[in-house]
Amino acid sequence: MSVVPTTPATSAIPAPSAASAPSDALAPTPPRRRHRIAVAIAAGTLLAAVGPMPATAASKAPADTVSTVKYTAGERREALAYWTPARIKAVGKSVDLGPTGPKSRPWRGATMKAVGRLFFVNADGADSWCTATAVRSANRSVVMTAGHCVRRPASPVNTYIDLVFVPAYHKGAQPYGAFPVRAAMTPRTWSEDAVNDMAALAVDPDAKGRRLTDVVGGQAVDFHQRVGGRTVAFGYPATRPQRGEELLHCTGTAKRAPSDEQSVPCDMGGGSSGGPWLTDFDAATGQGVLVSVNSHGDAMTGGTHMFGPLLGDVAKQVYGRAERG
Repeated sequence: MSVVPTTPATSAIPAPSAASAPSDALAPTPPRRRHRIAVAIAAGTLLAAVGPMPATAASKAPADTVSTVKYTAGERREALAYWTPARIKAVGKSVDLGPTGPKSRPWRGATMKAVGRLFFVNADGADSWCTATAVRSANRSVVMTAGHCVRRPASPVNTYIDLVFVPAYHKGAQPYGAFPVRAAMTPRTWSEDAVNDMAALAVDPDAKGRRLTDVVGGQAVDFHQRVGGRTVAFGYPATRPQRGEELLHCTGTAKRAPSDEQSVPCDMGGGSSGGPWLTDFDAATGQGVLVSVNSHGDAMTGGTHMFGPLLGDVAKQVYGRAERG
């Protein structure tokens, strides 16, 4: 969800919009020049990619529904080196979103190997994190999260960098290592119009050369699940006492919401963005079917409900691009 460091736990978490891009700065650290330069270079690349073309070619070319950001091998090495255990601890301690809500409870079931923290540096140059999930895929390397954990909405050049996925993170432990992100895909509607807050990432193998789901397994994904039924939402919110160090969850019945979204009863705060919504969930095995991801809360409900996008054809195309990434 989109929050600023001063947001109290009882405040609403605003929905992303083109007029007010969400701040994912869970740690209010100063911008680092290297990252601001990287954003500028990315902007130039994107502008060059959409430069002048013959009118006939432009009129015949179908619009691509997926926006992709790629990271070089050097950038991925830098990301792994940047996210040291000390820095990970520091980003959690630097923000306090108030007490954890009564609907959000620490997970005490089977180890959720596929769910973890996604660390990144946002477009302001601030250290931050979201929640993400390894999912089943042909390349065994796909992670799903929220679009605003990858880039600002309605701002194509404001993408994030130093993305690293740490599955099953718990109180400083990284039992399955860390996986740098080599490519991040969102719906073009997210990058240009702030619609459909989801993303799929392709990650590198770990330090031992193993692919992600070979190590931690993956959740199944359903892109056309009918809304309703028991749903469990997971996340690493920045509320206390956990401060991102423990996996929390909410359980409730999903309901259809306006603007191609759905909602579940949940009061998890910032940092839980991108966490999975699992149906047909078996607490004994930690396996279910991913049908959405945490996007934002709602002031109209007093922060008691979480909203997530409906996963449809476009989300499936985003996933497919990551699967080939």
